[in-house]
Order: sequence, then C-alpha cells, then structure tokens
Amino acid sequence: MVALYFYESIFSSWFLSMQEKYVIANGVRLAYDEFGDSTKPAMLLIMGLATQMIAWPEAFCEQLAAQGYWVIRYDNRDIGLSEKIESAKPPNIAKLIIQSKLRMTVKVPYSLKDMADDSVGLLDALEIDKAHIVGVSMGGMIGQLVTAHSASRVHTFTSIMSTSGDKKIPAAKRHITAAMLRKSNNSEQAVLANKMQVLRLISSPAYPPSEEEMTEKILNSYRRNYYPTGGLRHIAAIIHCGSRVEALRTITRPTLVIHGKEDVLVNVAGGIDTARHVRDAKLELIDGMGHDLPQELIPRFVDLIANHARGN
Repeated sequence: MVALYFYESIFSSWFLSMQEKYVIANGVRLAYDEFGDSTKPAMLLIMGLATQMIAWPEAFCEQLAAQGYWVIRYDNRDIGLSEKIESAKPPNIAKLIIQSKLRMTVKVPYSLKDMADDSVGLLDALEIDKAHIVGVSMGGMIGQLVTAHSASRVHTFTSIMSTSGDKKIPAAKRHITAAMLRKSNNSEQAVLANKMQVLRLISSPAYPPSEEEMTEKILNSYRRNYYPTGGLRHIAAIIHCGSRVEALRTITRPTLVIHGKEDVLVNVAGGIDTARHVRDAKLELIDGMGHDLPQELIPRFVDLIANHARGN
C-alpha cells in the first residue's frame, strides 16, 4: 500500500502538468499535446496499439523540440482521451484471424487507413502543410499509409519497431500474444499485474526498466484512461490491413527504419522487410533493444530522427 500511495503522488503531479488539447480530425475528436515552437517544422508522433500518447517519453519529445522541431503527439482514436468508437461492438479477434488466413472478407469497425486519415486530419486541424512523421509499432504502420497515400503532407518518415505486414514475417511466440490478449478484471491491481507481465516479456533485455519505472508507466496510463475495448478494435484494423508491401513500394519520401534486434513482439525481420521495400530507406538495427523506448536509448533515437529530418 505504501508503494501505491507513492505512485498516487507521482501521478497527481504528472497529471497536473499535462496540457492536452482537442481537435476534430477526420470527424473524430482527438486529444493531443505539443512541445516546442509552433513556428518550427512540425514533427508528428504516432503511437502504437492500445497505447496512449504518454508512452512517448517526455524527455524524447523535449529533446526533439530542442533540436528545432514543433513536436506533436496524440491519442489515436479509441484510446486515451480521444473519442471512443462505442457504437461498434468489440470484435472477435480469433474469428477475424481465421477469416484473414482463409482470405475471406474481414469486416472491421474502422481500418488503419481511417487511422492514417485521422493523422492527416490532425495536420489539417493544426494548419500544418507538411510534417516529419514518426510512428512506433502500429503507429509505424499508420505512418506507412500516411507516407504512401498522402506524400505531399510528409517531409520525412521514421518507422520504429514496426513491420511491412508480410505474412512471411515470423509472428510473436504464443506466450507473448497470450500475455498481450489475456483478460483481467478492470481493477487497478489486476491490470497492474497483467501489464507488468507483458512489459517484462517485451522490454529491451540490454536496458531493462526497473519495477518502479514499469509501475509508474502502467499506473499513469490506467489512471489517465483505461479502455481495453479500443485495443481490440486496433488489432482488428491491423488484421484487416494485411500486407502493406505494395504501399511501401510507392513511398518516395525519405524513410528511416529503426528496430531492436531483440524485439520479441514485432520480429526484427519486420523492420528489415519494411526498409527493403521502401526505395533508398535507411535501416538502423539496435543491439539489445526490444519492443520499447528505453530511457538509455533516447539520445540515440533523437540523434537518428533529427539527423534524418535534416537530410543527413
């Protein structure tokens, strides 16, 4: 209980520092916040599956802003403080996977392309003509579609620990996906225990987060907003999308792909395949990195992304 009181205090001070704003983008109410000078080149950060924008570390955002960028992060639809698509029923993920494998029509509440249109709609709402796009995991998939279909709105694209969607890419092992999809009751303690197990499995082995770091991250997210149904609809959108190889082949904007060699959730082969299909893409594989953004690697991420954005 003492530990929980400690994290309650951390959360309270953190929550008060948040400066969320809201816009209507592509017909959806999105929550966002920003770092840096709005007169500088814009850099849009797109987060991954069932994960709120606060998973982009503030130090990462602040350091990118210090490099001369107006950094914007936002909650995807159906997560965090953005609009929930509550008119849609929770999808049957097992059924959708079977339909996809049998090449049957997969019907979903919304698609990854819809989520890409949300990103472009956010740029419209903020009156941004072009931005540097940075996406992580599912956010990388969304960024791929933004860059492929709305190239005129993109300066550069950076894909972090994402994939091409090619079915030949090795899938995560069963115990990983089982942990990701495991249901728990919605109590704080149950969610904390479940998410801790997931983070222990997917975090970078060379840069393991402390128990305190993981607890703080999980409780911040849970107390800000907990909506697991939205994550199921995100998974459905990924299944519906399938392979993006053909879209990747059309990308002409400068592209950087970053991937951890120890990623057990999205196999490093997914990053390699993404870079292989994008003309002149740069590929950066990082030893000891899993499926997260370790504090120790933030300076390296910032240097890679900022140099890429400058054309170096």
